[in-house]
Amino acid sequence: MDKPHMPRRIVLASTSRYRADLLRRLLADFEQAAPDTDETPQAGEAPATRALRLAIAKATAVAAGFDDALVIGSDQVAALDGEILRKPGSVEVAREQLGASSGRIVHFHTALCLLETRHGRSQTHVDDTRVRFRELGSAEIERYVTRELPLDCAGSFKCEGLGISLFEEIDNLDPSALIGLPLIALARMLRQAGIAVP
Repeated sequence: MDKPHMPRRIVLASTSRYRADLLRRLLADFEQAAPDTDETPQAGEAPATRALRLAIAKATAVAAGFDDALVIGSDQVAALDGEILRKPGSVEVAREQLGASSGRIVHFHTALCLLETRHGRSQTHVDDTRVRFRELGSAEIERYVTRELPLDCAGSFKCEGLGISLFEEIDNLDPSALIGLPLIALARMLRQAGIAVP
């Protein structure tokens, strides 16, 4: 009996070091490729819908360059009262975001798409993580932003670092989702695609 045909390559459709570090917890051998996707928000688009649309778009964009691969696309959208919090990009915006989040709940919608390029089959998942921020004083915000410079992180914090000190509680099913890649769902998808994890 012939062995099942297995994808030769696994590709992370992201150049994010955070996502790559997470994926190394599951896989030793994978590639990274930058997706060429338009991330312009669509009018009236819900945060979770946007995250899933972009995860699929990233996987699809990278998949075009591979004949026989598993391509992993992921995107995260943070929202406060339904309004999307983008990556701050500057110290000033990071201060503003953290000040607005103080004492409130921020939702982090982390979407995942695993696309098999050989036949175009895909699996998708969206994780919703609720983060309750504690009441933050301006001096605490300043110390945090100065020390960690979370300018490339939605919501202006790194939960895998000092950002954990900003929270009252985290409510989710998969702690890795908040960092940017839901590993529980991804491991399940990989197994369904024929990859042995563990």
